[in-house]
Amino acid sequence: MPQTLLQQNHIILVILLFSLLIHGETHKFSKNLSPKSFPFKKEKISHLHFYFHDIAGGDHPTAVRVAEATVTNTSASLFGAVVMIDDPLTVGPERTSRIVGRAQGLYASADLDEFGLTMVLNYVFIEGKYNGSTLSILGRNKVMSSVREMPIIGGTGLFRFARGYALAKTYSLNFSNGDAVVEYNVYVIHY
Repeated sequence: MPQTLLQQNHIILVILLFSLLIHGETHKFSKNLSPKSFPFKKEKISHLHFYFHDIAGGDHPTAVRVAEATVTNTSASLFGAVVMIDDPLTVGPERTSRIVGRAQGLYASADLDEFGLTMVLNYVFIEGKYNGSTLSILGRNKVMSSVREMPIIGGTGLFRFARGYALAKTYSLNFSNGDAVVEYNVYVIHY
């Protein structure tokens, strides 16, 4: 009897270990892939040029403050303000210029001493060969500098595996209502 019980426990242990091995093999978290399994072509560098219209005033704003800190309105840098955007990207600086995409995301005043924004946004393209593709930006925008550089950290569609940088230069700024037009030159490496 003790021998039979020992054999049964041994069989149960073997079945349990075997089921754990099978379970572990079928539910892997990650695996290595060959670059050959992706449709990689030769890398290209593209230069995109457009204007970003940040419309804070009027009846149809595209930039809306959604949060602020208790110190935001007394801070010289508006520290703690968070703004959600869906800004048009156009070919020219005029608001009526042809729209090629949208800048969607948010920016937040993240500097106690000067006007410096943390930008978290996607350029969503709706025109030409890039229609349906996006570029993602995450970086610091030191607004009062003549030219600001922010990194491209990825993309979708024709911009999968994208990397590069965006140069922003203020074209116009209306201090009374906060509207701004920013010229962007974007340099992106993609496949």
